[in-house]
Amino acid sequence: MAFQKPSHTFTKIHLKALHTNNFKILFALSFTVFINTLSFAQDIPKEGRTIDRSVKDSLITKTDSIPIPELSEKQQDSTLTDSIKPKKELLEHIVKYHATDYTRFSQKKQQLYLYNEAKIDYGDMKITAGDITIDYIKNTVYAKGITDSIEGYTQKPVFTQGTNVVEPDSIIFNTETQKALIYNSKTEQGEGTVIAETTKKENDSVYFLRNAKYTTAKDLEDPEYYIKLRKAKIVPGKKIVTGLANLFIYDVPTPLGLPFGFFPQSEKQTSGVIIPVFGEQNNRGYFLQNGGYYFAISDYLDLAVLGDYYTNGSYGIRLDNTYAKRYRYRGNVGFRYENLITSERGFPDYAINTIYNLRWSHSQDSKANPSSRFSASVNLGSSSYYRNSLNQTNAGSFLNNTLSSSISYSKSFQGEPQVNYSVTATHAQNTNTETINMTLPTFQGSIGRMYPFASKTGSKKGLIQNINLQYNLRAENRIQTTDSLFFKKEMFDDAIAGFQHTIPLTTNFKVFKHFAISASTNFNEVWTFNTINRSFDPITRETINEDINGFDSYRTYNFSTSLGTTIYGMFNFEKEGKDRKIKAIRHVIRPSISYNINPSFDKYYDSYEVVSADGLTSTDVEYSRFEDGVFGSPNKNFSSSMGISVSNNLEAKVRDRDSTATEPKKIILLNNLNFSTSYNFAGDSLQWSPVRVTGGTQLFKNKMSVNFGATLDPYALDNNNNRIDQFNIDNGGSLFRLTSANLTTSWSLSSKSGDKKGKNKNDGIQENLRSGGRADDLFGVSEDFANQQIKRDEDEENTPGELYNYKVPWSLRIAYALNYSNSRRQNEISSHSLMFSGDIELSEKWTFGASSGYDLKNAGFTYTQLRFERDLLSWRMNFSWIPFSARSSWNFFIGIKSSILKDLKYEKRRQPDITL
Repeated sequence: MAFQKPSHTFTKIHLKALHTNNFKILFALSFTVFINTLSFAQDIPKEGRTIDRSVKDSLITKTDSIPIPELSEKQQDSTLTDSIKPKKELLEHIVKYHATDYTRFSQKKQQLYLYNEAKIDYGDMKITAGDITIDYIKNTVYAKGITDSIEGYTQKPVFTQGTNVVEPDSIIFNTETQKALIYNSKTEQGEGTVIAETTKKENDSVYFLRNAKYTTAKDLEDPEYYIKLRKAKIVPGKKIVTGLANLFIYDVPTPLGLPFGFFPQSEKQTSGVIIPVFGEQNNRGYFLQNGGYYFAISDYLDLAVLGDYYTNGSYGIRLDNTYAKRYRYRGNVGFRYENLITSERGFPDYAINTIYNLRWSHSQDSKANPSSRFSASVNLGSSSYYRNSLNQTNAGSFLNNTLSSSISYSKSFQGEPQVNYSVTATHAQNTNTETINMTLPTFQGSIGRMYPFASKTGSKKGLIQNINLQYNLRAENRIQTTDSLFFKKEMFDDAIAGFQHTIPLTTNFKVFKHFAISASTNFNEVWTFNTINRSFDPITRETINEDINGFDSYRTYNFSTSLGTTIYGMFNFEKEGKDRKIKAIRHVIRPSISYNINPSFDKYYDSYEVVSADGLTSTDVEYSRFEDGVFGSPNKNFSSSMGISVSNNLEAKVRDRDSTATEPKKIILLNNLNFSTSYNFAGDSLQWSPVRVTGGTQLFKNKMSVNFGATLDPYALDNNNNRIDQFNIDNGGSLFRLTSANLTTSWSLSSKSGDKKGKNKNDGIQENLRSGGRADDLFGVSEDFANQQIKRDEDEENTPGELYNYKVPWSLRIAYALNYSNSRRQNEISSHSLMFSGDIELSEKWTFGASSGYDLKNAGFTYTQLRFERDLLSWRMNFSWIPFSARSSWNFFIGIKSSILKDLKYEKRRQPDITL
């Protein structure tokens, strides 16, 4: 049986254990490494063949064959009766080899030569090179590249074992001891690359290096920086241990070095120390900030414990936790606490201020449980936290004036009708007034719509079949407290609770084909456990409120109906033979009239007598015992009112600039223009309410949004600027008085390539949102450069840019707001401001950004932040500056982007000198 191997195909061999007697015969062929021969122990032909040991060196071609010796049946089965334990297989894995030009075996030297695109696969080991020589006597594999007169040294070896890849100039590998000598190698270790002059592979898990370079640069031929390792030991996937090492920048040595070093190399997250930032503040001394320890608890949970310390005794603690479970949920929890000391003990301005903040965000995957959902968004703490915090991460949240939280769980029960319920806890905190409103909890339940008169088949038609009703239940336990009593038992002293039941009954139908009518009546019942009894004390001349604890209730009902339609108008401008730019304008009008009746429920009202100081006169004051309840008091006055509203929409069809377009382009002229007012039939005076006008549109390809509003009052004012029951036009004025107006505009501009926000900036905006701030950068961006350096884009090309960028990408965001007040003839602009932020890429690696504003009423700049960023390939340099305000500060940072070397950085900052 002849064995043939095509020069451009793979050959597989499996070496079997052989008896000692046969081994001598087949030794010459056994190490045809990873090739032919001994695999035929299982396919030995029965016809006798012999080996001619005088065969000269031969070139194996497609027609060459190697004679295979015959093994007798006894020899094949000799291990069955041999008392000596057979030796371990010479090679334990299937071997594949390949070469493009030729494969030559020298029987004299016992060597196999593979040339041009040579490849060997053996177990988890793989070698590719231009030239591979296998010596069966020494059990070595020698791989090198090919020298070409045009391209130079090409097809350098690539040695792969498991997940470890080495790219040397040449390699000598011993197949028996698994040791290797590797020259001028490049191998990836974690996020970095090790470039070694000489590497000794001791075994599968240990490498020894001499004169090596460790870098995270992409350009390995000319790295912008590296750490020189005189002697080092590598355990792939675990660690790099080195002796004397120092930093080189473009082959220039720096004095930054260590007598020994340790580089952890792990493919999964690991625990470790977080190096703090050193700095100085005028009134708190030197400090260490954002230092601590990172705990990689599991693949689903981690925890970062960070701390700040100032030499005057101030300190801060931060706990940041993230958790996630795929297809189930994800979230993060953060707690921040700062104990701030001002001045020194014994001085009159000595003070201690404790501030804290708690944040929790939790979201459930929609696929986890379609019928129930749990979510949380919590941001609560000291009202002065963002104003007084010393931590750099809170710079963009300085202007926050509200904190809000919500934790909710909801569940649905499918069926006819569907039943839903939800439990929610909410929190709203005004950081200026330090008032806090909470609901602990709010329960809402509902039974879906039921159509008692609808047919079981077909659609619902007409007045009767569309009658539907549902049931809603809302229960609240409401707490109102202050910042000083938050999380103390006193905050629950004034808690009030109540239940509200509502049953709406509605229907809708059409009349005259084009008019839609809807009608509804609503029954409402309120249960409360807190009522009041009010009286007047003639001695102290004060009104006394007496809280009454106990169950009480009231019931109300009302009726409403509305009539509406839609009117379409088309104005064509196109004439025969003329191609005009504006083809047509479409005007959509949606008028509606509504009528509401709210009966009087004065039976739920009581009165108390207020006696004058001289005791001669008295006045009865009405009140409702329910007015301090969760859902307020019932309506006392009968009302019968009509509401009128008209909404407008304008669109235009224009000629498309694209000559290949077959249809005209549609653009929006006015998104909406709305007018609304009402008339109270039951009122004795001032029956018309002011006309409210609102509108909005998008301009410049939706880059600019404009919203406006105005209030027009038909009634006049007297000499004391009070509204009187006389139309303004009858008082010598115009038809309406403009009592208020507002205009808001936002405009986003950018070059074609300048509207992409950087990853670091997006991280800062996400931090703003988690802190309760804006979803843009108009109030600045929260920045913590040391932490963000590991959050760069993975697809970012780390290549040198042009020195001059002839196309300068830029982006600009503008927000304008104007408010006018004239309700009592004050005729003033109450607020007038312009906010703007932008970024400009001065070159491919230089970026400048700014956020600021100008108060046009008070003539002054608002909170301003300037940002500079320089991409230094493997490094990043940032500078952030708040030039004025109580938060005046700056922060400079330069550091390596890679997370493995993130502590190789320099950071200098000047913190704001906040007076608490």
